[in-house]
Amino acid sequence: MFWICAGVALVGVVGYLLQMTAVRSFCVSTTTENSGSLSREMPGVSILKPLKGLDDGLFDNLESFCTLDYPNYEIIFALQNRNDPAFKVAAKIKEKYPLRDISIVTEYCDEGLNPKVNNLIPAYKKAGYGLILISDSNVRVERDYLSAMTVHMQDPAVGLVSSVIKGIGGRSVGAVFENLHLNSFIVGSVCFLDRYLGMPCVIGKSMLMRKKDLDAIGGFAAVKDLLAEDYIIGQRIHEMGKRVVLSSHVISNVNEYWGVKRFLNRHTRWGKLRWHIGGARYLPELIGNAVFVALLPMLFAQTAGRSVLLAAAVCSLKVTRDYYIGKKLDAGMNPLLYLLVPIKDFLIGCIWFVPILDNKVAWRGNKYLIGRESRLFPCAAEVTRHPRPGIISSIRTKLALSRS
Repeated sequence: MFWICAGVALVGVVGYLLQMTAVRSFCVSTTTENSGSLSREMPGVSILKPLKGLDDGLFDNLESFCTLDYPNYEIIFALQNRNDPAFKVAAKIKEKYPLRDISIVTEYCDEGLNPKVNNLIPAYKKAGYGLILISDSNVRVERDYLSAMTVHMQDPAVGLVSSVIKGIGGRSVGAVFENLHLNSFIVGSVCFLDRYLGMPCVIGKSMLMRKKDLDAIGGFAAVKDLLAEDYIIGQRIHEMGKRVVLSSHVISNVNEYWGVKRFLNRHTRWGKLRWHIGGARYLPELIGNAVFVALLPMLFAQTAGRSVLLAAAVCSLKVTRDYYIGKKLDAGMNPLLYLLVPIKDFLIGCIWFVPILDNKVAWRGNKYLIGRESRLFPCAAEVTRHPRPGIISSIRTKLALSRS
């Protein structure tokens, strides 16, 4: 068992190095995305922001889109109803920036099973520009973000632009785990697939596309019952013969207060998504988790010196690699927190098996069955437990609503 695990771990280590090289190529290739944008007519952009509840740093996240160095864009905040606590935050943003073209759409929509798409459908009807940017509420951007994204649209062969994402913040163990995973597996996989395999892997936190291209694939109605609506939109635009581009302009995903349970639930759901989309392509994720594989001999065999040495060597290499990527991304994480990487990777290895054994997903208060292409089906048993808000929830609420 030791030699089998050692061999598989070696393959995973090679994958670590390739991912690191792919990320480095994006970070050091100071692209000229912004150059040329000042010398061209800058097209109008409709930014759609689906809101649900109070994400960490929500006020600052939304505000970052109000100060973009771009002349012609609108922001559309989309909610299901005014009782959502995010409505008050959106209203404060609109009040603080009266000269910015901001709309708040509160319209109940249940056309599909994907709650994010249900938010986007009414907002899309109000969008007034030819370019559509879908951006999640937990994203924070720099002033030149929109210029860096739209410059790719000068090429008519480009159908969609997505972004490299880094996790920032982290005031709880779950949030630290989430940021460590975003800044290693997620960013590494996205950059690796794009750089070496030419496979577009779209993450819906930042998606820019032409309205006519989205309409050509059936609009949001075509993905209303899919869990991975972002990935499928990118795939179908690619199948139209359009290029899907990964912008090297890094944006921030803010994660401050997460419990470990939330971290595990999220990545169990994402694992089920990837399993039902990729099938056998899901297997390399386990092989690529060299930390998990290297720890197996210590768990299921005699704790010999060579087993300890293998685990220590692989864990040390992974911690060093993740620290390197974090520095390249300017994630701003305390170096000591990278010592939690082996624990995080072991947990990810454990939940890797869940999607193969179970096809139920819990999302925003409902339970669904997930099928091929991440298609959702109603599940008879719905989530009915409504936990009382804890200390972390109270802190987040006060922080979000006390900003001016």
